[in-house]
Amino acid sequence: MRAGTPTVRWYIMATRNRKAPRSTLVLLVRHGETPTTGKVLPGRAPGLHLSEHGRGQAERVAERLAGVAVDAIHTSPLERTRETAEPTEARTGREAVVDPGLLECDFGEWTGEEISRLSRLKAWSTVQRAPSTFRFPGGESFTEMQARVVGAVDRARTAHEGGVVVCFSHADPIKAVLAHALGTHLDLFQRIVVSPCSVSAISYAPGQAPVVLTVNSTDEPLTGLRVS
Repeated sequence: MRAGTPTVRWYIMATRNRKAPRSTLVLLVRHGETPTTGKVLPGRAPGLHLSEHGRGQAERVAERLAGVAVDAIHTSPLERTRETAEPTEARTGREAVVDPGLLECDFGEWTGEEISRLSRLKAWSTVQRAPSTFRFPGGESFTEMQARVVGAVDRARTAHEGGVVVCFSHADPIKAVLAHALGTHLDLFQRIVVSPCSVSAISYAPGQAPVVLTVNSTDEPLTGLRVS
């Protein structure tokens, strides 16, 4: 078939005009500071709310999203994550979907314990250096947590393919998602820093590996992260 025939010309034009599937941008936001941040493992215990500083951090996240066309907001059910999501809901007009898949790890018997005490336990070294082998007494393993949260993010991005999804969650779950996107073994996920109200961004394009665009971002505007 010659290049000048109508059929070939149509094929060339159709190929040129065909647009690649648009990537989906997932923004992972850790909740703001609480009165116990850095001191206690609160886990899934109810009744923990943002501090005054944490509420200010949540407002700042919403401000940083100015100019970002947010398609959906998903949040862990706990009070501190839902409160962090509220300013973003107000600014975007999007009501947050409460997703148990974004919950904090179940720390079991360690829930509510002071980190200073736990850090003296022999098991704490395993938590830091070989988390894939560890299960919290009476609670969840890190591998179970990672599978749960990655699954929640996958469902959210699939439901809003080509859009922008903001997920409010917790430090360890977000680090586990980032490690998965980076292709990093779970045993190394503790090397990732996720500060209160920081934003980490992952771009998901059909048929391609995820692209981590930013990690632990706490200052700059979030426009410009979108990739085609």
